[in-house]
Amino acid sequence: MTHDHDLVLRPTAAQTEAALNPPPGRTGADLVVETLAGLGATTVFGLPGQHALGIFDALGRSDLRYIGLRVENNAGFAADAYGRITGEAAPLLLSAGPGALTSLAALQEARAASAPVLAIGSQVPTAGLGGGRHGYLHELPDQAASFRGVVKSVHTVRTQSQIPSAIAEAWTSALTVPHGPVWVEIPQDVLLARTPIPVVTGGDTFPEELPPRPELTAVAADLLSRAERPAIIAGGGVVRADASKKLRQLAERLQAPVVTTFGGKGAFPWTHPLSLQSWLEDRHTTDFLEDADVLLVVGSGLGELSSNYHTFKPRGRVIQIEADLGKLESNHPALGIHADARLALQALLETVGERTDPTAPERVRTLLDRVRARIAAQELTLEQDVLAAVRGALPAGAPSFWDMTVLAYWAWSAFDAKAPNTMHSAQGAGGLGYGFPAALGAAAADPTHPVLAVSGDGGALYSVAELATARQYDLNVTWLIVDDGGYGILREYMTEAFGQPTATELPGPDYVALAESFGVPGVRTSPKTLEADLAKALASPGPSVVVLPAVLRMFAPTHLG
Repeated sequence: MTHDHDLVLRPTAAQTEAALNPPPGRTGADLVVETLAGLGATTVFGLPGQHALGIFDALGRSDLRYIGLRVENNAGFAADAYGRITGEAAPLLLSAGPGALTSLAALQEARAASAPVLAIGSQVPTAGLGGGRHGYLHELPDQAASFRGVVKSVHTVRTQSQIPSAIAEAWTSALTVPHGPVWVEIPQDVLLARTPIPVVTGGDTFPEELPPRPELTAVAADLLSRAERPAIIAGGGVVRADASKKLRQLAERLQAPVVTTFGGKGAFPWTHPLSLQSWLEDRHTTDFLEDADVLLVVGSGLGELSSNYHTFKPRGRVIQIEADLGKLESNHPALGIHADARLALQALLETVGERTDPTAPERVRTLLDRVRARIAAQELTLEQDVLAAVRGALPAGAPSFWDMTVLAYWAWSAFDAKAPNTMHSAQGAGGLGYGFPAALGAAAADPTHPVLAVSGDGGALYSVAELATARQYDLNVTWLIVDDGGYGILREYMTEAFGQPTATELPGPDYVALAESFGVPGVRTSPKTLEADLAKALASPGPSVVVLPAVLRMFAPTHLG
């Protein structure tokens, strides 16, 4: 009898020939590039640096496409978006020391948003490892330690024979749910030395699935089938698992209203009769969810934003499906099911009973009417008109990437994403500068759609250098910059808390002239002409910038009363 574990993949004739007669002049860096290609990578992001030059030399001999950004953190954001759009592990090539450390904020966002990024950084020569003070340029006592609290896993290579296996192991880690960034570091001398190791021709890895425990889904299905007022919170895990259709089937079978978190935008149709949309920062929605006798939370940890700043106090039974074990029951006691959202929803669909509840759509309409009335009472017509103009200009299937700015905070609650995996923001870690470089990564991943980036002027200054990247690679990204002369949301927060703002004002450049200096067309718009100007820019090939001078306000919070 032959068992699966007895099977051995035999090399093809071409693989045998490549192994016996490798091309001359290969180095350890060639092993890096060959392993990436063997794993299925097609595009890599990054910046060269002294200790990493060997990788870039090998990259020039490969078929991999390289997208080079101007700042390591921005390269990390671009790789993050590439991973979100494709579901593949996006290679990010970095140098040692300052180059590596500059990527940390982007990798924190990727970890918070479960975006698969394969970061490969160089190291000082092997003799400099181990914590001694040898005086190498870029030397750190323990570079890997800087990444351990940020990424999913850390992999340090010390010899060339370790390179293929270490990268394959890291790739598997990045793509095992929950997805996330990983860190591989390789010393400079290992990268530069000639290698006798054969050409890397294989690289298949098999990330493990995370199915739910059947006894738990049986209990969950029974609770949901017998519920009188079930409701569902759908988080980013639903989008990442490509489980939106299964979510809709379950909601319709249960007649359970669904609210999507800010990371789960598009997981449920915005105009569906059971859609509570995304108004999580509204007390009416919080009350509605607290009133549910059974609340199903799928792919969300119910963190600060998803819980209306931890004011949410469920009174009914909570069922939480979450792939990240650290998030399971971290904020509320629940029937915790550690599983991939798609597999868990499928298990529930196979066992849950059908409910009839003719009152559910009416309860949804009543809630949304209350939300609209609360917003309407605050005289925020400008903000709603601007958001409507963006939605009107953006094609339904086009992705958008939002920086931490007032218009993005509106979009979290009020923007119809139209489809799953099309709206992304930096709300996972909350750092500035995400929108534009992430949009560049998305445009590299899928050139068939225009991509929209939205930033305030404060966030724009973090990534304005990437206008050169957009022009160099002719990426189809339209960048909307809302210029209010400062950190607008911090200005609001400080005025509310202290009576006046400090350190929030930012006299800035002429963004249209700045864009044009990079060879990128720019236009200054107004709230009345925004939709037309934005639509024209999105329809034009290549990069463009649209600048909207406007001071936008947030709707009043409901968690402070």
